[in-house]
Amino acid sequence: MINLAGVTKSFGPKQVLRGIDLSLNRGQSLVVIGGSGTGKSVLLKCILGLVRPDAGLITREGQNVLTAEREAFLARFGMLFQGGALFDSLKVWENVAFRLLRGPLKRPKAEAREIAIEKLRRVGLGPETADLFPAELSGGMQKRVGLARAIAAEPEIIFFDEPTTGLDPIMAGVINALIREIVTEMGATAITITHDMTSVRAIADRVAMLHDGVIRWTGPVAEMDSTPDPYVQQFIHGRATGPIAAVR
Repeated sequence: MINLAGVTKSFGPKQVLRGIDLSLNRGQSLVVIGGSGTGKSVLLKCILGLVRPDAGLITREGQNVLTAEREAFLARFGMLFQGGALFDSLKVWENVAFRLLRGPLKRPKAEAREIAIEKLRRVGLGPETADLFPAELSGGMQKRVGLARAIAAEPEIIFFDEPTTGLDPIMAGVINALIREIVTEMGATAITITHDMTSVRAIADRVAMLHDGVIRWTGPVAEMDSTPDPYVQQFIHGRATGPIAAVR
Protein backbone atom coordinates (compact mmCIF):
# COMPACT_ATOMS: atom_id res chain seq x y z
CA MET A 1 0.00 0.00 0.00
CA ILE A 2 2.78 2.42 1.00
CA ASN A 3 6.46 2.02 0.27
CA LEU A 4 9.44 4.24 1.09
CA ALA A 5 12.86 3.57 -0.44
CA GLY A 6 15.98 5.54 0.45
CA VAL A 7 14.07 8.62 1.60
CA THR A 8 16.24 11.50 2.85
CA LYS A 9 15.35 14.98 4.03
CA SER A 10 17.46 17.83 5.40
CA PHE A 11 16.62 21.33 6.57
CA GLY A 12 19.77 23.34 6.05
CA PRO A 13 22.60 21.53 7.83
CA LYS A 14 20.16 19.43 9.86
CA GLN A 15 19.73 15.98 8.33
CA VAL A 16 16.39 14.66 9.62
CA LEU A 17 15.82 11.55 7.49
CA ARG A 18 18.93 9.68 6.39
CA GLY A 19 17.67 6.90 4.16
CA ILE A 20 14.29 5.56 5.22
CA ASP A 21 13.21 2.16 3.89
CA LEU A 22 9.75 1.17 5.05
CA SER A 23 6.72 -0.64 3.65
CA LEU A 24 3.16 -1.14 4.81
CA ASN A 25 0.59 -3.57 3.45
CA ARG A 26 -3.07 -2.76 2.89
CA GLY A 27 -5.13 -3.07 6.05
CA GLN A 28 -2.14 -3.04 8.40
CA SER A 29 -1.68 -0.70 11.36
CA LEU A 30 1.89 0.58 11.67
CA VAL A 31 3.05 2.56 14.69
CA VAL A 32 6.24 4.62 14.41
CA ILE A 33 7.99 5.19 17.73
CA GLY A 34 11.01 7.30 18.57
CA GLY A 35 12.09 10.25 20.68
CA SER A 36 11.12 13.87 20.12
CA GLY A 37 12.88 15.47 17.16
CA THR A 38 13.72 12.18 15.45
CA GLY A 39 11.73 13.00 12.32
CA LYS A 40 8.44 11.18 12.85
CA SER A 41 6.27 14.14 11.83
CA VAL A 42 8.55 14.93 8.88
CA LEU A 43 8.14 11.32 7.77
CA LEU A 44 4.34 11.68 7.75
CA LYS A 45 4.54 14.96 5.85
CA CYS A 46 6.75 13.33 3.23
CA ILE A 47 4.25 10.49 2.75
CA LEU A 48 1.47 13.06 2.32
CA GLY A 49 3.55 15.02 -0.16
CA LEU A 50 3.49 18.12 2.05
CA VAL A 51 7.29 17.98 2.32
CA ARG A 52 9.40 17.02 -0.68
CA PRO A 53 12.19 14.54 0.12
CA ASP A 54 15.69 15.39 -1.04
CA ALA A 55 16.13 11.87 -2.40
CA GLY A 56 14.40 8.51 -2.48
CA LEU A 57 10.95 7.39 -3.59
CA ILE A 58 7.60 7.22 -1.81
CA THR A 59 4.77 5.35 -3.52
CA ARG A 60 1.17 4.53 -2.72
CA GLU A 61 0.09 1.41 -4.59
CA GLY A 62 3.02 1.97 -6.91
CA GLN A 63 2.18 5.62 -7.65
CA ASN A 64 4.72 8.32 -6.81
CA VAL A 65 3.12 10.57 -4.17
CA LEU A 66 4.84 13.63 -5.63
CA THR A 67 3.45 13.18 -9.13
CA ALA A 68 -0.06 12.05 -8.17
CA GLU A 69 -2.99 14.38 -8.81
CA ARG A 70 -3.20 16.16 -5.46
CA GLU A 71 -6.93 16.46 -4.86
CA ALA A 72 -7.67 12.83 -5.72
CA PHE A 73 -4.59 11.64 -3.84
CA LEU A 74 -5.37 13.48 -0.59
CA ALA A 75 -9.03 12.46 -0.77
CA ARG A 76 -7.93 8.92 0.10
CA PHE A 77 -6.33 10.02 3.39
CA GLY A 78 -7.75 10.85 6.82
CA MET A 79 -5.84 12.53 9.64
CA LEU A 80 -6.23 12.81 13.40
CA PHE A 81 -4.04 15.70 14.49
CA GLN A 82 -2.17 15.79 17.77
CA GLY A 83 -3.89 18.88 19.14
CA GLY A 84 -7.29 18.12 17.66
CA ALA A 85 -6.96 21.05 15.21
CA LEU A 86 -10.68 21.76 15.29
CA PHE A 87 -11.95 25.03 13.84
CA ASP A 88 -13.16 27.12 16.78
CA SER A 89 -15.63 29.11 14.67
CA LEU A 90 -17.38 26.03 13.24
CA LYS A 91 -19.90 23.84 15.00
CA VAL A 92 -18.91 20.28 15.81
CA TRP A 93 -20.82 18.77 12.88
CA GLU A 94 -19.27 21.29 10.49
CA ASN A 95 -15.82 20.28 11.73
CA VAL A 96 -16.59 16.60 11.18
CA ALA A 97 -18.07 17.26 7.73
CA PHE A 98 -15.40 19.77 6.71
CA ARG A 99 -14.20 17.76 3.69
CA LEU A 100 -17.78 16.91 2.74
CA LEU A 101 -18.79 20.56 2.51
CA ARG A 102 -16.12 21.58 0.00
CA GLY A 103 -13.71 20.22 -2.60
CA PRO A 104 -14.03 17.04 -4.69
CA LEU A 105 -15.91 15.17 -1.93
CA LYS A 106 -18.60 17.84 -1.62
CA ARG A 107 -22.07 16.64 -0.56
CA PRO A 108 -25.34 18.53 -0.05
CA LYS A 109 -25.33 20.24 3.34
CA ALA A 110 -28.14 18.12 4.77
CA GLU A 111 -26.42 14.90 3.71
CA ALA A 112 -23.08 16.07 5.09
CA ARG A 113 -24.74 16.81 8.43
CA GLU A 114 -26.32 13.34 8.55
CA ILE A 115 -22.96 11.72 7.86
CA ALA A 116 -21.32 13.85 10.55
CA ILE A 117 -23.93 12.86 13.14
CA GLU A 118 -23.45 9.18 12.25
CA LYS A 119 -19.67 9.47 12.62
CA LEU A 120 -20.12 11.25 15.95
CA ARG A 121 -22.33 8.37 17.06
CA ARG A 122 -19.59 5.93 16.00
CA VAL A 123 -17.12 7.60 18.36
CA GLY A 124 -19.61 7.66 21.24
CA LEU A 125 -21.00 11.21 20.94
CA GLY A 126 -24.73 11.85 20.70
CA PRO A 127 -26.52 14.08 18.17
CA GLU A 128 -26.83 16.83 20.79
CA THR A 129 -23.09 17.35 20.39
CA ALA A 130 -23.42 18.30 16.73
CA ASP A 131 -24.44 21.93 17.26
CA LEU A 132 -21.95 22.71 20.02
CA PHE A 133 -18.69 24.54 19.41
CA PRO A 134 -15.30 22.95 20.19
CA ALA A 135 -14.76 25.25 23.18
CA GLU A 136 -17.80 23.68 24.83
CA LEU A 137 -16.22 20.21 24.76
CA SER A 138 -13.75 18.47 27.06
CA GLY A 139 -10.35 17.42 25.75
CA GLY A 140 -11.49 13.83 25.36
CA MET A 141 -14.60 14.88 23.46
CA GLN A 142 -12.53 17.09 21.17
CA LYS A 143 -10.28 14.14 20.41
CA ARG A 144 -13.33 12.04 19.53
CA VAL A 145 -14.59 14.78 17.22
CA GLY A 146 -11.18 14.80 15.54
CA LEU A 147 -11.44 11.05 15.07
CA ALA A 148 -14.95 11.39 13.62
CA ARG A 149 -13.62 13.96 11.15
CA ALA A 150 -10.73 11.67 10.19
CA ILE A 151 -13.14 8.90 9.16
CA ALA A 152 -15.97 11.04 7.75
CA ALA A 153 -14.94 10.58 4.12
CA GLU A 154 -14.27 6.83 4.48
CA PRO A 155 -10.52 7.13 3.78
CA GLU A 156 -8.34 4.21 2.75
CA ILE A 157 -5.37 5.44 4.79
CA ILE A 158 -5.55 7.16 8.18
CA PHE A 159 -2.74 8.95 10.01
CA PHE A 160 -2.83 9.36 13.79
CA ASP A 161 -0.44 11.95 15.24
CA GLU A 162 0.04 11.34 18.99
CA PRO A 163 -3.65 10.37 19.42
CA THR A 164 -3.63 10.19 23.24
CA THR A 165 -1.54 13.28 24.07
CA GLY A 166 -3.07 15.29 26.91
CA LEU A 167 -5.65 12.65 27.86
CA ASP A 168 -6.02 10.88 31.19
CA PRO A 169 -5.29 7.13 31.18
CA ILE A 170 -8.96 6.13 31.02
CA MET A 171 -9.80 8.41 28.09
CA ALA A 172 -6.56 7.39 26.37
CA GLY A 173 -7.72 3.78 26.64
CA VAL A 174 -11.09 4.72 25.15
CA ILE A 175 -9.42 6.48 22.20
CA ASN A 176 -7.04 3.56 21.62
CA ALA A 177 -9.95 1.11 21.58
CA LEU A 178 -11.94 3.31 19.20
CA ILE A 179 -9.00 3.63 16.82
CA ARG A 180 -8.43 -0.11 16.76
CA GLU A 181 -12.13 -0.90 16.24
CA ILE A 182 -12.64 1.69 13.52
CA VAL A 183 -9.50 0.82 11.57
CA THR A 184 -10.50 -2.86 11.65
CA GLU A 185 -14.10 -2.15 10.64
CA MET A 186 -13.08 0.08 7.74
CA GLY A 187 -10.27 -2.18 6.59
CA ALA A 188 -8.14 0.96 6.52
CA THR A 189 -4.37 1.17 6.44
CA ALA A 190 -3.14 3.15 9.46
CA ILE A 191 0.07 4.92 10.42
CA THR A 192 0.39 6.25 13.97
CA ILE A 193 3.22 8.18 15.60
CA THR A 194 3.26 8.10 19.38
CA HIS A 195 5.39 8.07 22.53
CA ASP A 196 2.70 6.19 24.45
CA MET A 197 3.67 2.55 24.72
CA THR A 198 0.15 1.62 25.87
CA SER A 199 -1.12 2.99 22.57
CA VAL A 200 1.51 1.04 20.67
CA ARG A 201 0.36 -2.24 22.18
CA ALA A 202 -3.31 -1.41 21.64
CA ILE A 203 -3.13 -0.11 18.07
CA ALA A 204 -0.17 -1.68 16.27
CA ASP A 205 0.14 -4.67 14.00
CA ARG A 206 3.69 -3.62 13.20
CA VAL A 207 6.13 -1.25 14.90
CA ALA A 208 8.98 0.78 13.43
CA MET A 209 11.61 2.47 15.61
CA LEU A 210 12.93 5.72 14.12
CA HIS A 211 16.17 7.07 15.56
CA ASP A 212 18.80 9.41 14.19
CA GLY A 213 17.09 9.55 10.81
CA VAL A 214 16.95 5.82 10.13
CA ILE A 215 14.63 2.92 10.95
CA ARG A 216 16.49 1.08 13.69
CA TRP A 217 14.05 -1.82 13.89
CA THR A 218 10.74 -2.90 12.42
CA GLY A 219 8.65 -5.96 13.10
CA PRO A 220 5.37 -7.32 14.49
CA VAL A 221 4.27 -5.73 17.75
CA ALA A 222 4.37 -9.21 19.33
CA GLU A 223 8.16 -9.26 18.78
CA MET A 224 8.84 -5.78 20.14
CA ASP A 225 9.49 -6.85 23.72
CA SER A 226 11.82 -9.68 22.74
CA THR A 227 13.98 -7.87 20.20
CA PRO A 228 17.58 -7.52 21.42
CA ASP A 229 17.93 -4.10 19.77
CA PRO A 230 19.22 -1.82 22.58
CA TYR A 231 17.55 1.30 21.13
CA VAL A 232 14.13 -0.34 21.15
CA GLN A 233 14.62 -1.79 24.63
CA GLN A 234 15.72 1.54 26.10
CA PHE A 235 12.81 3.39 24.52
CA ILE A 236 9.98 1.00 25.34
CA HIS A 237 11.11 0.68 28.96
CA GLY A 238 11.90 4.39 29.41
CA ARG A 239 15.41 3.80 30.67
CA ALA A 240 17.51 6.89 31.39
CA THR A 241 20.73 5.27 30.25
CA GLY A 242 21.51 3.51 27.01
CA PRO A 243 22.54 4.18 23.42
CA ILE A 244 19.92 6.90 22.87
CA ALA A 245 21.21 8.95 25.81
CA ALA A 246 24.79 8.41 24.61
CA VAL A 247 23.96 9.76 21.16
CA ARG A 248 22.32 12.85 22.65
